Amino acid sequence: MSRIDVTEKIITARVAQGLKWADVAEKVGLSKEWVTAACLGQMTLNAEQAGVLAGIFGLSDEEKKWLMVVPYKGSLPTAVPTDPLIYRFYELVSVYGTTFKELIHEEFGDGIMSAIDFKMDLKREANAMGDRVSITMSGKFLPYKSY
Repeated sequence: MSRIDVTEKIITARVAQGLKWADVAEKVGLSKEWVTAACLGQMTLNAEQAGVLAGIFGLSDEEKKWLMVVPYKGSLPTAVPTDPLIYRFYELVSVYGTTFKELIHEEFGDGIMSAIDFKMDLKREANAMGDRVSITMSGKFLPYKSY
């Protein structure tokens, strides 16, 4: 058994139960964005959080333990994503990455936006021309230090 096996079991159980990620997150008591990432194998859960997910998805004690193991983060099956939705994010960074970099450096100085001290909010915005996806990302600015 591996973390990937547990992730597949979670996905299968969620579909079978007809659950939305937001429903799962509400039971865990955290954001739908973070809980979804955890269920997909990208975050480490504590024992209490893992217990809630084990109850929801019918996980064994051994499977529950995998939810508390630090995962290999950022794992995609290919270097350039082939899934159309994920590829659009790759495309977005390819097109706007230098703009993000320039504007962040201009506003904050030399540093990076943390993906560790980070939060995200994804929601639907109604629009007469077709609904829009709104993603707000907020990460702590970490300046490079001289030494």
